[in-house]
Formats: sequence, structure tokens, C-alpha cells
Amino acid sequence: MSETTTAAPTAALRVAVIDGDSGFVQVLTKRLDRLGWEHRVLTGVVPVDRLVAMRLGALVIDLALLGQHAWEYLERVANELPALPIVVCTGQSTVAQRVRGLRLGADDWVTKPCHPEELIARIEAIARRRRQADGPDARERILAGEIEVRPDQFQAFAHGRSIDLTRREFELIALLSAAAGRVLEREEIYQRVWGYTMAHGDRSVDVFVRKLRSKLQLASPGWSYIHTHFGVGYRFAAERPGEEADAAVADGSGAPESPVHGAPGPGGTGAAGGDALPVGPGEVAAERRTTDPRADAASAAATARELRAFAP
Repeated sequence: MSETTTAAPTAALRVAVIDGDSGFVQVLTKRLDRLGWEHRVLTGVVPVDRLVAMRLGALVIDLALLGQHAWEYLERVANELPALPIVVCTGQSTVAQRVRGLRLGADDWVTKPCHPEELIARIEAIARRRRQADGPDARERILAGEIEVRPDQFQAFAHGRSIDLTRREFELIALLSAAAGRVLEREEIYQRVWGYTMAHGDRSVDVFVRKLRSKLQLASPGWSYIHTHFGVGYRFAAERPGEEADAAVADGSGAPESPVHGAPGPGGTGAAGGDALPVGPGEVAAERRTTDPRADAASAAATARELRAFAP
């Protein structure tokens, strides 16, 4: 009985292979070349910051090559690059070793000898699950206001003209726009764009959001796209300046706190001095009621009766 397999098209990935088996690596890299995947072959431990700089889509590791530091290295890479798919491809191992590797952060474990096609299929499966977990198809174009984001071209457009974005800026707008109006926390943005856990006090997300906002403002001045949720993160939505304020009040996320009479506020110093705080019609009516002499007299009489009731 013959089998017919139809392979779905797979987006090209950038893969690093830490392996010293020259024969296996040669066969694997030829197959990766035919797929159009970029690849780097490494023959030993590579610092994590160098892996970050490679902007990898997957990492394949032969733990036997790393000796006594293999487990420690696997755990460090998995912890510092949580979004990076890791496949261990190594020689014969015990059940305990495989369980340990998976629990330390490997996404899959393949035992040599193995066919390169199986290894590639496992990498594709992990990458596919990651894309599905991230939400809508990352290759889908996104239209918002006057902006079009095209992940397939790694570009964003306004009025049909390309916006000059750096790679990191594009990854940022692609992530935010794909969230479909959901607020993304700074830590999540950093982890998914930079690829590792954000250090305490790191302001990289804010700096790049500011740069991206500036470019979007120049390209589409009539719209606001990236909205700050103070203390939380950022939300992407195409809104006119007036609509932005209305949306903030509607969901309560960006509405300013109601001014307290007698307390300092924007443009004034409170009742103790300076200009009075602006109040709305409802507040004016409330003020009029509380300053009505008849209401004050009635309140005073009620208070006096309560005091007499508790008098000895």
C-alpha cells in the first residue's frame, strides 16, 4: 500500500544546530538549504546573549557534545529564552534523562540515529503550536486606520507608502497589532520581541514604543495607534484623538481619577488657593444643594436632636 503525504507550506525558520556529528550535520543542513531555512552550525557552548543576537526560530542541541555542563546549559537557555523552541537531538539515553531534559525546558527529544526529515517535522510542529498559541495567523496582514501591517513582507505601510521601521520596531508593531486591541503587559512584550525575560528597571519597551509612535504619527498624523495603560502596558487600536479619550473613559483603563474638591489638580492648586478645579454640571448641582441655607438649617437641627438623644 502506498502512502501519499501532502506537506503544508512552512515559513522559513532560522535554526542553530549545536552538534559535532559532521555526517549528520551535513545531511541535515542540505535538507535545510532545500527548504530555504537559514542555519548556523555550532560545535560547543554558545553564550546566551549570542543566541539572542541570532534571532533564532529554533535551537537543536546534542547534549552529549556539552559534557558535564549540558543540563545546566539547557536550563539556562530555556529560562532566558522562553519563546525559543528547543529540540534535543542526541544519542541513546535513559527514560530518566529524557524526562529531565524535557522538564528543564526542552520542547522535544529525538534519539539518534534519526532521519533529518523527522527532526525537521518536529521543529515545524513546535513552531506551529507556538504560532497558534500566539493567536491569529502571524502571516496575515492587519489593517488599522491608515496603517497596513504586512508580516509576510516585514513592512508596515501608510497610504501605500512603506514606513521606515527597524527590525525591532516592526516586530513590536506586528505583535501589538496582532493582539486585536488587547492590552499587552510590558513583560510579555519584552519576552516575545526581545526573546528573554525583562530585567527589573529595563525601559527598552517604553523607548521603542516612543520611537514607533513618533514614526506612526509622521506617517498617519490624523490617527493614534499605540495607547498606554499606565502601570500595565500597551494596546494597539486605530483611534481618532477624540475617540481615544472616549475609549479610555468607557473601559476605565485610561480615565483620570475624579478631582476632589479642595485637593490639588491639573491647572490649579485646590480650594486653598489658585484657580478652582473644573466641575461638571452634576457636581455644580450637588454644590448648590449643599450650600442651600434651608438644607444646612435642617441638617443642623437633625444633628442637635441626635446630640440631645445621647445627652445624660
